Amino acid sequence: MDLSQLTYPDVVSLAVPFFVAAVLIEMTWIFIARRGGRYETRDAMTSLAMGVGNVASGILLGFVTFGFFMWLWALTPLDLGTSWWVVGLCFVLDDLRYYWVHRFGHRVRWVWASHVNHHSSQHYNLTTALRQTWTGTFTFMMIVRAPLVLLGFHPAMILFVGGLNLIYQFWIHTEAIGKMPRWFEAVMNTPSHHRVHHGRNPRYLDANYAGVFIIWDKLFGTFVPELEEDRPDYGLVHNIGTFNPLRVAFHEWIAIFRDWAQPGVTWRDRFLYAVMPPGWRHDGTGGGSERLKAEYIKSNPEQRGTPGFEKV
Repeated sequence: MDLSQLTYPDVVSLAVPFFVAAVLIEMTWIFIARRGGRYETRDAMTSLAMGVGNVASGILLGFVTFGFFMWLWALTPLDLGTSWWVVGLCFVLDDLRYYWVHRFGHRVRWVWASHVNHHSSQHYNLTTALRQTWTGTFTFMMIVRAPLVLLGFHPAMILFVGGLNLIYQFWIHTEAIGKMPRWFEAVMNTPSHHRVHHGRNPRYLDANYAGVFIIWDKLFGTFVPELEEDRPDYGLVHNIGTFNPLRVAFHEWIAIFRDWAQPGVTWRDRFLYAVMPPGWRHDGTGGGSERLKAEYIKSNPEQRGTPGFEKV
């Protein structure tokens, strides 16, 4: 089958009216019910600006990723075609790919520098979903999708299911929805599960990386349920305190370059500043989520063994 000219609709662009309508509905609900989240004008405008910047960077740099995929497509002898079951399988496997890219985004500082902006809001509402990266191309995480192309999934199909994945994740960025039915919570990513992911509480650090299917977190040991007695506190461990989109987009990249420029650091240190988890320091004074969890348990030993602290 000749798939060289295969195209799929730009589902993310088609979903923009839904995004706008959903934000307006959420804002109205919060205003009327006086619960279900908070909106702060400057914060919401920053999120919208980050979303616009993400679209712009995709237009300017999208050819890099697609060109890489098409190069791989020309190399592979495999071609799975375009049957509905192939699209479905591609969606599931790409969601597994998303889980690992997302996990790298929290455990590898070079990737975190791109992803951190999504966690920079101290509010949690539907505009937070739009707070997307401008620098994803520079993380080279496109490589994680390479096996899908080599297995015979067409690049256009891969980008199509990736768009569907992104659309699904929009609605889970809300406090207006509590818990979904138990069967749904068991399999799918939900607002409750994703609130955990955005929490900066020690319990919730480095948890619930799922895009669509929460089963990946349960399978790989990163699932933590949302607890009523420990409501998520949103934002970064060390909040950056700015609504400037440029600072939000680039502050962690700048921090990496500053760490590289420190006197006395070796080339090995510079490499580790890029690939170790956020918080790592070459002089041993730093520490990431493991240290924060350990310090919390030291002050709250009765929490040892509870969700989020099983390995402390």
